[in-house]
Amino acid sequence: MRIELERRSRQSSLFAIVSPLLALALTVFFGGIMFAMLGKDPVSALFSFFIEPLLEVWSLHELAVKAAPLILIGVGLSVCYRSNNWNIGAEGQFIVGAIVGSILPITFYEWSSPLLLPMMIVMGAIGGAAYGAIPALLKTRFNTNEILTSLMLVYIAQLFLDWLTRGIWKDPAGYNFPQSRSFVSEAVLPEILSSGRAHLGIIFALVAAVAVWFMMRYTLKGFQVVVLGQSERAGRFAGFSSRKMVWFSMMFSGALAGLAGISEVSGSIGHLQPTISPGYGFTAIIVAFLGRLNPLGIIASGFVLALTYLGGEGAQLSIGVSDKVTRVFQGLLLFFVLSCDTLILYKVRIVFDRARNAATKGA
Repeated sequence: MRIELERRSRQSSLFAIVSPLLALALTVFFGGIMFAMLGKDPVSALFSFFIEPLLEVWSLHELAVKAAPLILIGVGLSVCYRSNNWNIGAEGQFIVGAIVGSILPITFYEWSSPLLLPMMIVMGAIGGAAYGAIPALLKTRFNTNEILTSLMLVYIAQLFLDWLTRGIWKDPAGYNFPQSRSFVSEAVLPEILSSGRAHLGIIFALVAAVAVWFMMRYTLKGFQVVVLGQSERAGRFAGFSSRKMVWFSMMFSGALAGLAGISEVSGSIGHLQPTISPGYGFTAIIVAFLGRLNPLGIIASGFVLALTYLGGEGAQLSIGVSDKVTRVFQGLLLFFVLSCDTLILYKVRIVFDRARNAATKGA
């Protein structure tokens, strides 16, 4: 007896819509079991994790702050994945975008100009795109696996940031703390409202999501992404270049990750430091798949995953659990999303090897 996955002749469009909600429900259910195993009341623990962060105005601002990079990166990754190019290194592109975008306010720290912030944003996007171009070059030129190269580049970016903030960019007046000079006010993204920390980064994320949705639905470039992602051979017959699509998708997703990086540093932190991300680039992979690789769906999933970060921080204080609980929730969510997607495409079949059983009996 063996278990096989047989591809379905028809896929349920209803289940495709419902499956993210089912995955979320299963995550909450098994999360409650996890809290019970930790000796916590599941109901109060889940309330602290998912509901309590939504009851205060300041926490809603924090939710927007954490959702902005997740949505920006997730939207870029959706284009990559729908074109069948697998960028796993958005975390590195996020970091490089933050580094490149911070060159001006750190190197020319006395310069104040209305042009400073727009130049930082553009430079951050360019930095992320350039870093995303490295795995694109290696794939198109040497046929290397972009999953491995983009992932390994993350660690290079992290170590480079650590070296900068502990070395040549360390603030000489910072009491030997490993961080850069603080940005001048002209280099800081303005807050949307005076009631909290939410800044223009969330506006960038929403605009990017709507723009990419429009591109994918109504433009030739979006059609190219879909066709080449579903069948490279069909795309070649239509005159589309798979090599150009590798460059476009990797650089496009890198640019949005870089924009998220400089927005995070400029809007939320105000300087560079050895760690500027709790793992947004990797969590955005879950965001992209939970949103069904649809930019508008990614807006909703971005806020859901941001809530896991915010709820995890609150749960540490209110019920005394480890910060690793957030990672467990995110891992459960990814597992159930991929499981539901598998059951959309395939059905489980149990196969009994009768010929082998008959031969065994005959012997």
